[in-house]
Amino acid sequence: MDKKRILVVEDEQKILDVVKAYLKKEGYEVLVATNGERALEIFEEEIIHLVVLDLMLPKTSGEEVCSKIRTTSDIPIIMLTAKNEEDEKIQGLAIGADDYLTKPFSPRELVGRVRALMRRAYRENSPLADYLTFNDGDLEVNIKRFEVKKKGKLVNLTPNEFKLLNVFLSNPGQVFTRDQLLRKAFGLEYDGFDRIIDTHIKNIRHKIEDNKKKPTYIQTVYGVGYKFGDKK
Repeated sequence: MDKKRILVVEDEQKILDVVKAYLKKEGYEVLVATNGERALEIFEEEIIHLVVLDLMLPKTSGEEVCSKIRTTSDIPIIMLTAKNEEDEKIQGLAIGADDYLTKPFSPRELVGRVRALMRRAYRENSPLADYLTFNDGDLEVNIKRFEVKKKGKLVNLTPNEFKLLNVFLSNPGQVFTRDQLLRKAFGLEYDGFDRIIDTHIKNIRHKIEDNKKKPTYIQTVYGVGYKFGDKK
């Protein structure tokens, strides 16, 4: 995925339109939500690289959205608020925000902070760089070339296997249910197709793991689903 995808969660339409326009001008793909519930739905359904999150939202608050995202993902989050009290900022950072902007703010400043967070989070050899290496070169992944190497030798992943692997790599540290993997990788709604995911995982493990029974990379989280193992 060449373009980084940003989710903007804001219930004030004018602010939403301006932020979206500035971010798109910078080359980002932008998804939007005007309430917390929809934001969480999009986060589960799509690959997201950064969230711009208003605190004062209908249905589900920005604090709740941030907390729920943080239970499964480390992606950058920038919080927006009309409140300028220091306690509010401390609270926002304490529940997992990476940065904080008080309204009214300059769209150019927001773009600058987005760029800075993107550089830190997705710098070369970070979990979302285009070229990744794991365990001193044991596994190499070139996202742009759709290329995977194991111990220096090319691994022939099918397009669907690569899509699934890319979901894991694009969401560092996140635990996925089979339902989420189906939707994020293939756009499928859950309808008893969990065996499809299990089959793909089994095939990927056969190609990239030294020990399929004790996998280093795609690990089973019992009772939940799967995650990509921590890089070493």
